[in-house]
Amino acid sequence: MTAKSVSPAQPIAKRGYAHPEVLVDTEWVAAHLEDATVRLLESNEDLLLYETGHIPGAQKIDWLNDLNDPVVRDYLTRDRLQEFLRSKGIDDDTTIVLYGDKNNWWATYAFWVLRLFGIERLRVMDGGRQRWQDEGRPMTTEVPGYPRGSITVGQRDDGAIRAFRDQVLDHVGRGRKLVDVRSPEEYRGERLHMPEYPNEGAVRGGHIPGARNIPWARAIDAETHTFLGAARLQAIYQGEHDLGPGDDIVVYCRIGERSSHSWFALTYLLGYGNVRNYDGSWTEWGNSVGVPIERP
Repeated sequence: MTAKSVSPAQPIAKRGYAHPEVLVDTEWVAAHLEDATVRLLESNEDLLLYETGHIPGAQKIDWLNDLNDPVVRDYLTRDRLQEFLRSKGIDDDTTIVLYGDKNNWWATYAFWVLRLFGIERLRVMDGGRQRWQDEGRPMTTEVPGYPRGSITVGQRDDGAIRAFRDQVLDHVGRGRKLVDVRSPEEYRGERLHMPEYPNEGAVRGGHIPGARNIPWARAIDAETHTFLGAARLQAIYQGEHDLGPGDDIVVYCRIGERSSHSWFALTYLLGYGNVRNYDGSWTEWGNSVGVPIERP
């Protein structure tokens, strides 16, 4: 593949983010393909997409099988995550760069799961897989192998960035702020999944009482597949929906992946300090006995 003309993206450092260091652009990734202190991990909604071609040196995260417990509806244990990351050649001083399809839905989901375990040397490749391909950068089907790593993973801490159903019930009762990042059709209860997907996941349609509908994709520039600058994000979240940096905010979607994208934007790009992702989301809430819902 050869480079081609694509819409230019504003440099990350000029977008006014609270934590610009969590994003790297495709040029940075291209310059670090041979860097032994960097590991690229591709996390896609389409679990077979990696095999059709990926960034040279990148390894695969299967979000379903690599990050989730096979029996319990929860994430894997500390020991299993540590073994998984060590098998990818990751050490304590390795910088992990995540990217994927769907404008980094599942890359930010993997980022969020790794943060539950206290892992800090994490980056997201802005623009994701689509930006890399649009620029005509090299892809390969070769699966790399690396010497076994030695990373030490801490115990999972769900307290700061994860919300559970009963906590969300309490959140609703206290009149605190929720963000439903699903499509307007899902929010209104007309569908149980996005329009281009099979209708599945819950017995009831609607939204959690009091939730504002801010679809996750509004944080992305549709031409460049990169995140909007901080001023434009602030205009959406605070200007349109009165979400302030000091607010206690819970975000949710259907199974927690789209909401991890919005959690990432609010937490790292805008610097909001108290945002939790409700990963049970509508699949749990819409199937739960005794919890309230709203429809327009």
